[in-house]
Amino acid sequence: MDTSSFTNAQIDWKETPEAHVIQTDVPGMKKEEVKIEVEGKVIQICGERNVEKVDEKDKWHRVERRSGKFIRRFQMPENANLDAVNATMENGVLTITIPKEEKMPEVKAIQISG
Repeated sequence: MDTSSFTNAQIDWKETPEAHVIQTDVPGMKKEEVKIEVEGKVIQICGERNVEKVDEKDKWHRVERRSGKFIRRFQMPENANLDAVNATMENGVLTITIPKEEKMPEVKAIQISG
């Protein structure tokens, strides 16, 4: 069994009128095994899915479930409020919600000459 594989998690990213929502499947993982980090406008999701303990008495017929580290990084758009990120895990699905910031148009004063 190869436990050193480095896999990319499959991600769904949608934009709603209120937020950016990122989802990924993390079956069998605990929330403590997944890390979400924000640096500037980049959000990073990483973790490690561990393989079952190998017993010398066991005879494996098939090993298809992936194990190993995964990492995904996304450059978020300017309207993403990365100070208000919310993450939940339910039924093996990690959902990260990044609210949108309302940008007020910059008002510039114009000097009247003459």
